Amino acid sequence: MHLISRVRARAVAMTGAVMLAASAAQADSYAIDTEGAHAFISFEIPHLGYSWLSGRFNTFDGSFEYDPEKPEASSIQVTIDTASVDSNHAERDKHLRSEDFLYVKEFPEAKFVSKRIEPAGEGKAKVIGDLTLRGVTREITIDAEHVGGGKDPWGGYRQGFRGTTSFALKDFGIPKDLGPASQRVDMTLDVEGIRK
Repeated sequence: MHLISRVRARAVAMTGAVMLAASAAQADSYAIDTEGAHAFISFEIPHLGYSWLSGRFNTFDGSFEYDPEKPEASSIQVTIDTASVDSNHAERDKHLRSEDFLYVKEFPEAKFVSKRIEPAGEGKAKVIGDLTLRGVTREITIDAEHVGGGKDPWGGYRQGFRGTTSFALKDFGIPKDLGPASQRVDMTLDVEGIRK
C-alpha cells in the first residue's frame, strides 16, 4: 500500500506540473513585423510652442508575449537603433544624433523592457517598464491599446497594439534646452507582431 501511495503521489505531482506548464504556455510569442514595415516608432515635440516637430526611428526590432485571456502575463521588449532617427530634415537629424541630443556615437541603442502589465479594461492596459536612452535607465509607463488580432493572408497569425507615452528630455540626460514649451517628448509605438 505504501508503494501504491507513492506512485499515486508522483502521478498527481506530474499531472500538476503538466497542467502548470500548459497554463504557462498559453502566452504566445510574437516577433515585431519590422521587415514588412508594419510597425512604427514615432515622436512629436512642440517647436517653440507654435507647432509640432515630428519624426520616427526607421530601424528597430523586438518581440512580445501575449495571452488575451491573461493580459497581465504579457511582456514586450524593443531595441532601437538611435542613429536611424528621421525627422525629414538631414541637418536637423545630424544635430539629433549629436552630443546635444541622442549622442549616437556613444549610445547607439535605446531599449525598452516591460516589467509588468496592468490591464485597464476594454483592451487597454498600462505597460510599465524600463526605458534606457542615452545611457540612462528610467521607469516609464506606456498607455497601450489592443488594436486587433487574427489570421493574415499569408497563413500567419498577428496581433497589433498602439502605445503612447511622454517623458522629459532632461530625465534621460539630454542636455539641449529647447525652451519652456519643449521640455517633453511624446512617443507613439504602433506594433504589429507575427506569431512565432
